[in-house]
Amino acid sequence: MSENQAQDPNRSEIASHAALARKYRPKVFAELIGQDPMVRTLRNAFASGRIAQAYMLTGVRGVGKTTTARLVARALNYEGPDGEGATIDIQQEGVHCRAILEGRHLDVIEMDAASHTGIDDIRDLIDSAHYKPNTARYKVYIVDEVHMLSKQAFNGLLKTLEEPPEHVKFIFATTEIRKVPVTVLSRCQRFDLRRIDVETLATHLAHVAKEEGTEAEPAALSLIARAGEGSVRDALSILDRAIAFGSGKIEPDTIRALLGLADRGRVFDLLETVLKGDAGGALSALDQLNRDGAEPGQVITDLADAVHAVTVAKAAGPDGIDPAAGEEERGRIGDLSKRLSMPVLARAWQMLLKGHDEVRSSPRPLAAADMVLVRLAYVVDLPPPGEMARQSVPKTDEAKTDSAKSDEAKLAAPAEAPRPEVPVTASAVRQEQRGKESENPAPPGFADASDLGPAPELPMPLSLEDVVALADAKRDLKLKNALLEQVRLVHFKPGDIALNPLPLAAPDLLQELMRKLKSWTGRVWIVSTSEQEGEEPLGAQRRAEAAQEIEALQAHPAVQEVLRHFPDATIEDVRTISQEPAAGDETSDVAPEDDVMTRGGTT
Repeated sequence: MSENQAQDPNRSEIASHAALARKYRPKVFAELIGQDPMVRTLRNAFASGRIAQAYMLTGVRGVGKTTTARLVARALNYEGPDGEGATIDIQQEGVHCRAILEGRHLDVIEMDAASHTGIDDIRDLIDSAHYKPNTARYKVYIVDEVHMLSKQAFNGLLKTLEEPPEHVKFIFATTEIRKVPVTVLSRCQRFDLRRIDVETLATHLAHVAKEEGTEAEPAALSLIARAGEGSVRDALSILDRAIAFGSGKIEPDTIRALLGLADRGRVFDLLETVLKGDAGGALSALDQLNRDGAEPGQVITDLADAVHAVTVAKAAGPDGIDPAAGEEERGRIGDLSKRLSMPVLARAWQMLLKGHDEVRSSPRPLAAADMVLVRLAYVVDLPPPGEMARQSVPKTDEAKTDSAKSDEAKLAAPAEAPRPEVPVTASAVRQEQRGKESENPAPPGFADASDLGPAPELPMPLSLEDVVALADAKRDLKLKNALLEQVRLVHFKPGDIALNPLPLAAPDLLQELMRKLKSWTGRVWIVSTSEQEGEEPLGAQRRAEAAQEIEALQAHPAVQEVLRHFPDATIEDVRTISQEPAAGDETSDVAPEDDVMTRGGTT
């Protein structure tokens, strides 16, 4: 023992400390948490001998993609003490296990695609794949962040990936599955690793804390699990800091101070204050939270989470409350869900979502958060859009007097049945717009007849096509183009639309659509983002329909006769006309409503 070690007996222990994310990395599939469907599929595949030549593992950071890849490599090359073969149910350490798990086995080659992106790197991989493994059963190539490969590298890999040598297996991992070419995905067996839910992750953190000899309160572990956002690695990294920060004891206040979080009870207090319209009280509460260490941006995020929890509880009932929430928090959520209306919650969500971006990008986050709360407090008293529309209709003195006299009767009488909404179609919007353009404006000083009575009910779009037509009628060409080319429709019903934005869509497209629809139809619309792919964009659908129509017309004998006389002509468009053929005109074999437009010839 050296003199330094003799003087400091803890020196070797300090030098050998490993991060918890590495120390507690799963060594067998039984230790892998939250990925039961994948484990079950692999177990059945190994048992039946249906082992794929390539696997694609995808998921957010820290859910276990690289760890799973090493476990699969270990299972493929497992040689047990009693001669056991490939299996994922490993009970004892085999010949190759330790070297594979430590990333130093000659036949398990790990490559980081972020630093080996070119075709030359893939050529070297393909050349080495032809040689048989040195000692193991299979030569396994683990390519991490595979989406970083260049287009040429992907193309070079395709042939080997489709027909690899029998002794070669590929395992790819990526966080950006959409950037991987479909030609590569179709040659792999894909597994989507899930985010770990808060309850499961908190249980795992409790096990790790116990192994480390640390006392941890369940509420503190729940805070860490939420902050990890489904990533085991992120949660373990926070736990590692919390153990050092708390000197062997982890409490909720310790985690809040470490992460700059606000107390959940104080967050709900702030939410109640701001939704009562008490702007001054909300600003004081935010200032105190900031003095206690909570970041302004995190407070806005926590408020949005609270609004989301209350909204889900209001829509789904008590079963919609997060089971990981504490008893007090569940009570607050249930109470607020009964007291707050859905329009108020929807409006608060949209404003907090917009305010979050403002606070994050502002050079003065606290001031930006103040302005978000002030705006939110002052819009709480605004009436619903329908009520505002009714209030905007002018009343005569006599009508006002009658209204005042009947206020008490209205409170006792049953509500009048709402008039049915008048649906609008794309053709109806265009016809209405053409009619308005043809009308002569009334001379100044003359009241129009429509001003003498209540405003009519505004038309309500019944499909995304109707919304596009409405944007066209309002001359909003930017929004029209975005709806045609930049979103996929997942769900539509009047007042509620779910869209899947494409990468080229503007970040505020859905908020802009909500504002425009509210302005045009006189009611609040909820436009939400969906992870489902949905239908093809409307523009692509229209082009496909046009192509099919042109293809059908090309088979028509009359059109073929025209193209025979004009071989260079092409059908560019098919338009519908309403004029009937004049008397005495020669009858054509082509339907009168189809006007075939050609280029390069005359029809």
